[in-house]
Amino acid sequence: MEFTKVAKTSEVPAGKMKMVKVDEIEVLIANIGGKHYAIGNRCTHAGGSLSEGSLKDNIVTCPKHGSKFDVTSGKAVQGPKIAFFKLKTKDERVFEIKVEGTDILVRSA
Repeated sequence: MEFTKVAKTSEVPAGKMKMVKVDEIEVLIANIGGKHYAIGNRCTHAGGSLSEGSLKDNIVTCPKHGSKFDVTSGKAVQGPKIAFFKLKTKDERVFEIKVEGTDILVRSA
């Protein structure tokens, strides 16, 4: 397993996120306070694209049904909001990430 260059640091400024592909897997890169994190981009509930959701502090909210994930750990912190049902959501996969100069690299699966 090797690291793959996926973006430049200028493409993911603090408080922002970006979807990249690593070995055909969609990965969400988020910059929280100047530190970069990488988790799976597809919501574990219904496959929504987390990169199209919203990021507040270290929590990304899926645009489809509102599931929330901590981008620093991949942990599901809230399941989807569907009527009166409370559904569980699995944690997101976490990817090892590093920054070399202005390059963001993610470890291949």
